[in-house]
Amino acid sequence: MSEPDLELDSRRAIYQRITDTPGIHFRALLDELDYAQGTLQYQLRWLADEGLIDVSDDGKYTRYYPAADFDGPDQRVMNALRREYSRRILAHLLADGPLSTSELSDRIGKAQSTVSWHLSNLAEADLVTKERDGRQVVYGVEDPERVKYLYTLYQQSFTDRVVDRLLGLWNRY
Repeated sequence: MSEPDLELDSRRAIYQRITDTPGIHFRALLDELDYAQGTLQYQLRWLADEGLIDVSDDGKYTRYYPAADFDGPDQRVMNALRREYSRRILAHLLADGPLSTSELSDRIGKAQSTVSWHLSNLAEADLVTKERDGRQVVYGVEDPERVKYLYTLYQQSFTDRVVDRLLGLWNRY
């Protein structure tokens, strides 16, 4: 990226925020950077058109990544880690997995239907595996090293102390 690409202060600030918090969504950028909505939309579109950022849709939010740093699998992991309950589910699976929907429901204090919805999304993104164990289905993490690495690398940008205490992953890398 040449210096003229980021000559505007607003463009540089937006790009830096995306680099510091990969997977950040539009509303969070709007809240954190204090730019007008139209300015932010324009600069994000410009950065994407120039190939400096990638745009990813996680089904609920449009998320932004520095283009050179994240491939598709990394973006899928970060999309999940940016969602509070998906992050907690992954943390429990990494720490104690494989686990069933009811076990996960008990651990995170959410209804089984909510946990099941998150697990379906995680399975659709190829982040968890399902395996039948008698009459129940248990879930595990598809690529635990990738999830641990990305969580550890960007742990400061998550605000979930429960997961921090549960995993303590940053000490491993």
